[in-house]
Formats: sequence, structure tokens, C-alpha cells
Amino acid sequence: MNTLIFGLRNLRRNFRRSLTTTLSIAFGFAAVALFSGYTKMVYFGLTEQAVYGEMIGHLNLAKRGMKQEGRLHPERYLLRPEEIAKISVIVHQQFPEARIAPRVALSGLVSNGRVSTIFLADGVNAGDMKALRGPYANASGALSADSSQGITMARGLAALLGMKEGDDASLLVSTLHGQANASDATVIDTYTTGNAGLEDKAIFVPLAMAQSLYDASDRADRLTVLLPDISKTEVARDRLTSAFAAAGLDVEISTWQELSAFYRQVKGMFDMIFGFILSIVLTIVVMSVTNAMSMSVIERTREIGTLRAIGLRRTGVIKLFVTEALLLIGVGCVAGLMLTLLVRAGVNAADISYTPPNGTGKVPLLVGLDGGKMVFTFAVLSLLGFTAAVFPARRAARQPVTESLAHV
Repeated sequence: MNTLIFGLRNLRRNFRRSLTTTLSIAFGFAAVALFSGYTKMVYFGLTEQAVYGEMIGHLNLAKRGMKQEGRLHPERYLLRPEEIAKISVIVHQQFPEARIAPRVALSGLVSNGRVSTIFLADGVNAGDMKALRGPYANASGALSADSSQGITMARGLAALLGMKEGDDASLLVSTLHGQANASDATVIDTYTTGNAGLEDKAIFVPLAMAQSLYDASDRADRLTVLLPDISKTEVARDRLTSAFAAAGLDVEISTWQELSAFYRQVKGMFDMIFGFILSIVLTIVVMSVTNAMSMSVIERTREIGTLRAIGLRRTGVIKLFVTEALLLIGVGCVAGLMLTLLVRAGVNAADISYTPPNGTGKVPLLVGLDGGKMVFTFAVLSLLGFTAAVFPARRAARQPVTESLAHV
């Protein structure tokens, strides 16, 4: 007996029930696939924003203890020029194409001559800044190597101070020794941070200017490493950790995922929502397949008895119903995939945009394709469909042949 052909005939014989079950599977699969595709694009955008937009890079290198004690005793935890050189040599030995950027973080007051407000500044070389920004290299807010006192200011902060390109500002900070230090600066550009919490505080300043203000003299509080391949981030951390330990350097390495709290929070939220949606879809599919198989078993009790009477084993009966269930799952998932592609094309072509939480500008709503999650969903649906078909089929197969033949 050709089980596959029999399964197809039985599904066609109960066309309406098979169609209803297939549609429930298709819509459920499409819902999961579309949401996973949307979250994939969200994760991609958050990754680009964290690594390049916020200039976190792939790895952050600092003296161990900098996070906890660096603000209390900054002089102890700054990287000296010889340490920076030694770390750079080791990084380039492991990853020749990596880019290393010394950084200095500052905070203080910025004034337009009339009013003052707090600021958070990041000191970085103009060339390193361009490299760290990656795809955003040509966006506004870049420092200039030709302007030693030129700073770039977040547009929210510039609006708060009533400043524009070409205006002069004064920066007042506390040095690493706790003394006050000030410097004049010129706003050479403004930019949007993409983060509502930083839009009225952020400034980029040249590294030399930051070191002078902070009285750091060629030292840095951290080194940002940009790798040629983001997928090697964890591997790079492990290799560099071993290399630094062998060289006697007590360096703490943080990845971009660890430094971007917003990425972790959003990803955790969407992963939880995905699990919730998947559980709803699985429940609907299990109930649909179980109902279809149970009804089929009841309606075909005499047919099962006849098949058993002419020699079909119990395993053959179970195999027949399992085949029908898997066909329903397979056809439903294929239909769901077609529906996914159709809806995805429509959404991507609709040019929809929205402002994300904590964002300052609109981003396009795009739906991608997450092949891994779609395969996982298909596998789970197949397993549950198999389980949903086995139990009623086993019950029918165990029924005595005489009782099955006498069933009305």
C-alpha cells in the first residue's frame, strides 16, 4: 500500500476539513515567520546603531576595574602610552585588519557665554572616528583633523544652547586630579544621536583636546577595537584574553552586546514576544490537527477495520494517519511561506516608517526572512503534528477488528 497516495486521497476526500486545518497552519506559520523576519531586521538595525552609530565598536579594552573604580581613582586606571602600544601590537598580531581607537570620556559644563548646561563628551581622533562609524562615516557630526578645537554637538544640545555651526563654546571639566579646567571650542557640525537620552548632552571632541582638558597627557581610558567581521567578536575576545594574560597585561575586554544595554533589553523583549506568539500558534495547530485526526478516525472506523481484516498491521494504520498529519503540516507550512513572502513584499514596498522607543527619528519598517526560526518552527510543528496524530491513530489501531467492522 502506498501510504503517501492514500494519505493524499483521504485529505482530498475530507476537503473542507483539510482546507480549514491547512489554513490555520498557514496563517500561524506566516505570523511566526513575519514576526521573526521583522525582529531580524530590528536586531540588524540595533546592531548597526550600537557598533557604528554609537561607536561602541566590537570590543572595548580597558584596565581591569575601570568600570567600578575608574571614576573614583581615574589616574590608576588610565592606559599609558606604552601600554596602548603593547596592546595594539598584540591585537594586530591576532587580527591584522583590526582598527584600534584610543578614547577618553569627559563630562562637565558647556556654555555659550550666557547659559550653561551639562554635557557628556567622547574624545577620539578624527580618523578613528570615521573608521568607527562604518556605514555612517559620511553622516553629519564628524570631527575634522584640520580643527584641533573643533567639536561636534548633538542637535538637541545645540538647540538648547541656541548654537549652530561656527559658534564658539566653552567647556569646563574636572581633571583626573579633581581640579577645574576649561577650554574654548568651535562647533564645526551638529548631528543626531538617535538616542533621546543623549540628544541634549552628547559632544564629540578631538582626542588631544580631551586629553588636555582631562590632564591625561597621551593616556586613554579605553581602546575601541573594530574587527573585520562582527561574527568573530566572541572568538576575538577569547583569543585576546589569552594573549593579554600571556603578556602580563591585566586588560578587561567587553563586547558590544555587553556595552549596549538598549540592544540587550530590546532583544530580550522581542525574544519573549516571539516565544509567546510561537506558543499560541503551536496550541492552535495542535488543536486543529488533533481535531482533524480524531474526526477522521471516528468517520473511518469501519475502513480501519477493513484494512486490518485484509492484513494491515497496527503500525500501518498509525503510519497512515501520521502521514496525513504530516501532509497537512507540510502543505500548511508551504502555504504559510507563500503568504509570508507576499505580505513581506507588500510591507517592504509600502514605505512605512515609525519612531522607535527612545529614538529621535523615524526608521523604516522592514520585514526580513529568518531562515533559522522558520526551519525551527516547521520542525516543531511537524513534531507536534506527529504527536497529535499518533494518539487517536493508536486508539483506532488497538480496537478489535470485529468492533471496527460493526461500527456505525
